[in-house]
Amino acid sequence: MKRLILTGAPGSGKTAILRHLELDGFSVVEEAATDIIAAARARGTAEPWEKPSFIDDVVTLQRDRLLRASRLPEPIQFHDRSAVCTAALATYLGYRFSPALVAELNRIQAERVFEERVFFIRNLGFIINTEARRITLEETLRFERIHEETYRNFGFELIDIDPGPVMDRLTRIKAMIGTQNA
Repeated sequence: MKRLILTGAPGSGKTAILRHLELDGFSVVEEAATDIIAAARARGTAEPWEKPSFIDDVVTLQRDRLLRASRLPEPIQFHDRSAVCTAALATYLGYRFSPALVAELNRIQAERVFEERVFFIRNLGFIINTEARRITLEETLRFERIHEETYRNFGFELIDIDPGPVMDRLTRIKAMIGTQNA
């Protein structure tokens, strides 16, 4: 099974690409942070990323989704982010890596869970905020740099998916995995 990470900073267009991949029949494992934020807000916490447990909550949900997806017979899975993204998020927020995050980072490296090449969706040059995404363009560009550096530090090779129309970006990704006509 090929587990491919598709990642990028908030507002890069990553989710639109993933929805198209899913519509084309690929298995997509959803990211965790957005759902953790939504659930916390539903419970009345306005800024859950300020809670000390936030990173561990993301790591736990991410790991659970990865383990559930590991039981599926899909030949190719696209993972919307990974624990490396959570490490980048921790750095961006100024948090130390928790024992849970370190353990998951060590596990995915030791077990070679993901392909070494990561699709890095580049920023579109603007940001549209949502209920879960409250970030300026300047902040997202800073996060993109941290994100890129974190992946490189963990030994991943980044495949840049430059800004452009969704279908052009999708075509590039599919060509890179050899499923242009899927």
